[in-house]
Amino acid sequence: MALEAVAPVGLEQALRAVAKAGPPEGTQVVSAPGGEFSAWFAREVGAVNGGLVQAEASMRAMALGQGGNLHEVMIQLEEAKLSFQLLAQVRNRVLEAYQEVMRTQV
Repeated sequence: MALEAVAPVGLEQALRAVAKAGPPEGTQVVSAPGGEFSAWFAREVGAVNGGLVQAEASMRAMALGQGGNLHEVMIQLEEAKLSFQLLAQVRNRVLEAYQEVMRTQV
């Protein structure tokens, strides 16, 4: 049996290939809300960015003395920080999975 050379594929193509292969028998399938992973991930990046911008604006307004409660601003900053950390971990896990797929010998 001869092995054919496989050209490297992009992350999106690799994810589609894995999705077409389907899950192993007996596993539960959990899909991203709204369909395709890349669209879901783009929406989440936008939401995280919006949270960061809003937290920064609240902090700036409080620093300029334009009102705002210190506790609310700190809560917004902490929520923005946690959502960014979660997004970074999801990105790292996706990249690790992609690298593992690319290392797999066919």
